[in-house]
Amino acid sequence: MNQSTAAATAVKTPWAEFMGEVPMHLDYFQGSMFDAVRLIAEKYPDQVAFDFMGKSTTYRELVRNVEACARSLKTLGIRAGDRVTIAMPNCPQGIYMFYAVNLVGGVSSMIHPLSAEKEIEFYLNVSQSVTAITLDQFYHKFESVRQNTGVVNIIIASIKDALSKPVRAGYMLTEGRKIKKIPSDAPVIRWREFMRLGRACSWNYKVERGFDDPAVILYSGGTTGTSKGIVLTNGNFNALGSQIVATNPMFRPGDRMLAAMPIFHGFGLGVCIHSMLCNGGRCILVPRFTPKSYAKLITKYKCNFIAGVPTLYEALLRLPGLEKADYSSLKGVFSGGDSLSVELKKKLDKFLYDHQAVIQVREGYGTTETVTACCLTPLTLAKEGSIGIPFPDTYIKIVKPGTDEELPYGEEGEILLAGPTVMKEYLDNPEETAETLRRHADGLTWVYTGDLGTMDDQGFVYFRGRAKRMIVTSGYNVYPGQLENIIDAHDKVLMSCVIGIPDAYKMQRVKAFVMLKPDVPANDATRQELLDYCRKHIAKYAMPSDIEFRGELPKTLVGKVAYRVLEEEELAKLGKTAQAEAKAQNNA
Repeated sequence: MNQSTAAATAVKTPWAEFMGEVPMHLDYFQGSMFDAVRLIAEKYPDQVAFDFMGKSTTYRELVRNVEACARSLKTLGIRAGDRVTIAMPNCPQGIYMFYAVNLVGGVSSMIHPLSAEKEIEFYLNVSQSVTAITLDQFYHKFESVRQNTGVVNIIIASIKDALSKPVRAGYMLTEGRKIKKIPSDAPVIRWREFMRLGRACSWNYKVERGFDDPAVILYSGGTTGTSKGIVLTNGNFNALGSQIVATNPMFRPGDRMLAAMPIFHGFGLGVCIHSMLCNGGRCILVPRFTPKSYAKLITKYKCNFIAGVPTLYEALLRLPGLEKADYSSLKGVFSGGDSLSVELKKKLDKFLYDHQAVIQVREGYGTTETVTACCLTPLTLAKEGSIGIPFPDTYIKIVKPGTDEELPYGEEGEILLAGPTVMKEYLDNPEETAETLRRHADGLTWVYTGDLGTMDDQGFVYFRGRAKRMIVTSGYNVYPGQLENIIDAHDKVLMSCVIGIPDAYKMQRVKAFVMLKPDVPANDATRQELLDYCRKHIAKYAMPSDIEFRGELPKTLVGKVAYRVLEEEELAKLGKTAQAEAKAQNNA
């Protein structure tokens, strides 16, 4: 059924057909994200909310720590509407701060802790953050740009503060030793000191917030080179939590989710953390992903749900020593963030079967403009190559690109989304907001995703490609225009072009082609200088793996750099390499 015809009236959704237990429409909690978690905590106070490196925290303890953190924020002067930047991995302090900012009526600006210095400066300024929290190992990056921002307070947390005593001792002898010391007189507030501030808070620190109030800023790269802040509401996250559970009726409070996807990503924050905590689930927090630790944690905690990007699963399949691993506890394995190839899905399904799991991987689809997932393969029916069907109350239609002209079943066009998880706006960017969010005659506000796809007559959606120029590497979206702006700003560069190259592990890796200014030598020293420059301005995951110097870059008829020509050249090189390797194996 094509859901574009379904406006606010009651209609039978595909979920009712494939999973009879799923209601046609869901009732969504109208309060804040923290309110949703607090209500669950009242119901299951002694259940474990999350585990972190061997230490468990109950829902009662979670709420108590969030409220203490909120009192400290109020003591610092955080008011309703203030933005607080959270640059943290998946760890307890990051979770407490996220919900505490929500409790005092603030907005959490979530950024990658591995962001480059200039990226951090940009995020702090574009969000107008007054306070930021990060780990001790990232302090020096924040301090180097602090004077260029409006940040008043920097809170420094440490992984060791969240560990049990035995684990803490081991951590300080290994990872802890590598962390660069912070000067004793550094103008920061240490986590323990910060949490003590709340003792002085004797006034009301709770600010009532509802469904439509802004709560979170996530970031998406811009095709023109400027990153955009995506403003999401309490309702967006709470609706996602309801949809996730509704489309997974096997979920039970206490079920364990391996939370390896990072909290600065909609997938990690929306699916792996909030959807679990507002429904009584148990999060296994993974601060740093490695295939070995990931595989070990699934069995150690007998995880019921895991969610990840294709590269994560590719790494799992490559891991040796899993012959006897028992994954029979799994109730759901979800893939998103990038296309899951048919062949990789077959390999993963076989892997699950060989390790006593009774389920198969279920592919989903979404955009940060809708928090994350808004489409999922039903439990009882999968179609090869499909990304599933829309969640309850979420509508998808396929239109002629750039228009609202709906196309027939099976015809390729742009994917449009509507529903309760659609963002409020792009931060301080009304032009981009008006371009992406458009109200149609059906009364719904639709997100123009820029992605291409088709839909069949049962409502199953098929992703065909991206209309926007974008690279997906290890599940992260990288926008070439953004990188080109950075590289072109170097005083030795005349022009650059960034493309994605197929990679067996990352799906794509980043490569830069550079035209140097006259008389600049195209040698290793220049290449190293550019790479060092990039490391200061570009996040680690988006760093070019290679820089190739060109005397000229190919051009289109209208004078733009013909990046597709460069992509075709690289694909041809890969083809020749594969042929040579096959020939060498045959000769051997």
